[in-house]
Amino acid sequence: IEDAAELQLQQPHVVRLETRPPNLEGGGEISQRELVKNTLRMRPDRIILGEIRAGEALDMLQAMNTGHDGSMCTIHANRPREALTRLENMVAMAGVKLPNEAVRSQIAGAVNLVVQIARMRDGVRRITHISEVIGMEGEVVTMQDLFTFQYEGEDTDGKLFGVFKPSGMRPHFLPRAQYFGLERALMEAVSGNAGDGQ
Repeated sequence: IEDAAELQLQQPHVVRLETRPPNLEGGGEISQRELVKNTLRMRPDRIILGEIRAGEALDMLQAMNTGHDGSMCTIHANRPREALTRLENMVAMAGVKLPNEAVRSQIAGAVNLVVQIARMRDGVRRITHISEVIGMEGEVVTMQDLFTFQYEGEDTDGKLFGVFKPSGMRPHFLPRAQYFGLERALMEAVSGNAGDGQ
């Protein structure tokens, strides 16, 4: 689901949906929120939402909490934790009165990972964090970094370089990785034994 088709997904059985702005008379608009709701009627395995900006956040969270594993979306934020705060704020834009704790609980249940990408001063976009959403502690959604980009310098052309360092923390989603036969690869990656970390 996107405002303008940008994703080039090559997998079979992909259905692409695009929003439509209102016409000159103000009618005919098709919003992301409507598309998320209509997508659920198609019984998808997963939903990919180009960018969350408003009330569609609530519909996306509900979809992610009802068996649409592997669904993903983008959201603009400066840090992984701020992405969750922005997501909570956008749920409030849906116009449905929900207690903050209920929204946070939905976020903790729906979101497994936050992957942060930043455009660095050399103009290259790099993954800077891969953070896991662990659950709730009181009224707070808890997270832990699994990987972070560590800047080490720049070459003579001004291109930055660094390494992607594992935190050494054991992911809470390890049983899911085991279910899909990825436990060993995941544990090697988070322990730093999967190569040079770049």
